[in-house]
Amino acid sequence: MQKRFPSLPGYGVTWSANKRVTIVALFITALLIIAATTAWFTGRSEHDQNTDAPSPSSSSSPSEATPEPATGSGSVPKPPQISEPVAFAKAAAAMLWSYDTRDTDRDQQLAGMGAWMTKETTYADWASVSGQVPDPLLWSRMADQNQHATGTVTEGHYPSAFKQALAENPSAITEAYIYVVTVNGRQQIEWKKGGGGAEERAATLAVQCRPNHDCRLAGLAPGLTQ
Repeated sequence: MQKRFPSLPGYGVTWSANKRVTIVALFITALLIIAATTAWFTGRSEHDQNTDAPSPSSSSSPSEATPEPATGSGSVPKPPQISEPVAFAKAAAAMLWSYDTRDTDRDQQLAGMGAWMTKETTYADWASVSGQVPDPLLWSRMADQNQHATGTVTEGHYPSAFKQALAENPSAITEAYIYVVTVNGRQQIEWKKGGGGAEERAATLAVQCRPNHDCRLAGLAPGLTQ
């Protein structure tokens, strides 16, 4: 299961069960049709309407546009110039698992992550990505402890459902050129007074890699890791 940034002791941040199930269902649908335009857009609209609990990471609507990096992106790296889906997904996962509250505020973190997103709004599920960032109060408490983390990737692969769907209908990928990639790795966390720890990470990402263009992140699917 994809997790959020780790919190300070005593301050947990969790997905609502309904939201998690809804997002996974949407990505399974996308897998079956290789993210065809109509199904992807309809699925995201249904998610916005059916999710009762607001995202704990932001007071804005889930359909909020990806933020522009007007205030800079702090320690968040820029997206690499990569046109291969698995390689880009691995870089994106490492970015999502890394943060540094010592020199990056929450708005900068979001802006930096937004720079990795596809600009094709029909396919961009920004809510699933921005939902990985703790709410402003928790980010402030993390900053008080100089909390920072570094993500490392061990491997990335196409889930079996995606490979099967692609084999059954190879031409369908040309609709949106969205690939689904599962990435495994590790996150090392540190904070004041020598505190720290590490944990295994797994995430399934949807990345858009159109021919002759660099890849971009389309969304995140917690729990879909086979």
